[in-house]
Amino acid sequence: MDVFTLAVWVGTLVFLGFSFAKDRVKTKQALKMAFGMGKGMLASILSIIFAIGLILTIIPPAEIAKFLSEQSVLLATVGGALLGTITLVPAFIAFSLVGTLVDAGVSVIPAVAFLTTLTMVGVVTFPLEKKEFGAKFTAVRNGLSFLFAIAIALVMGVII
Repeated sequence: MDVFTLAVWVGTLVFLGFSFAKDRVKTKQALKMAFGMGKGMLASILSIIFAIGLILTIIPPAEIAKFLSEQSVLLATVGGALLGTITLVPAFIAFSLVGTLVDAGVSVIPAVAFLTTLTMVGVVTFPLEKKEFGAKFTAVRNGLSFLFAIAIALVMGVII
């Protein structure tokens, strides 16, 4: 376990202990509500994890690198952004994956577009997000995230 994760766990336990000391009844009620919400989202979360595994099996990282390195920068940027929207990978894995793509010859701009949409836009998580926040909010958030991902990629291409 890395230091950051350990710090988050310790901080969580300290604040939970503080909450228990301040008001035991409210803390138990809040924990009960949190676990209830977690149970309610469990099926959606498990289906998302299954979908991520399936997508990464169908589209392995080597194929992504091959596709992105063979296209023009503009087409590779849009293609990378679209590929990033249909896959969902935790950020700590996404950074390593993008590093591998750049090492495999993918330009920085499409790699950044892929990275930002990978972490900001979620087609796989759309049903869960729609259920929790509503269709309009989810669609607007994903659309704006996609546009900002392209903008971020272009800026990073200029900077790097």
